Amino acid sequence: MIIKRTLLAFTVFVSATATAETAPIIKGTNYLSPYCGCCKEWVTHMKDNGFELENVYQENLTPTKIKLGVLPQYASCHTAQIDGYTFEGHIPAADIKRFLAKKPTRMKGLAVGGMPMGSPGMEYGDQKDSYNVVAFDDKGRTMVWARHN
Repeated sequence: MIIKRTLLAFTVFVSATATAETAPIIKGTNYLSPYCGCCKEWVTHMKDNGFELENVYQENLTPTKIKLGVLPQYASCHTAQIDGYTFEGHIPAADIKRFLAKKPTRMKGLAVGGMPMGSPGMEYGDQKDSYNVVAFDDKGRTMVWARHN
């Protein structure tokens, strides 16, 4: 019985390790200010979750945000483009992965407006704000994609 449990535990461990090692890296581009520390923290969060983002530092991000369809009320400090979609602000990597897996044809991307405390890159002790991740389309319509408390 002990041998069976040990073998089962080893098999589960090997499967989990193999899955983690073989997960494809998701590549994209992230536009950010050269002076923003929380943007760099978000990039670290993304890297830790299987993303590889090329950072493009810009003094003025507004033209990029306008070009990529980010509405002012959803603007934050950085804007990423992955697989043709736009991701604005401190979105958790898991929400982006779920979005990319579903590939919603009507939606242009996801956004977290502002810089909510406790979101990836905005961690500060145990302080956490509630916030929504919204999906948006090219006409400015939105829907709540995920809620975080």
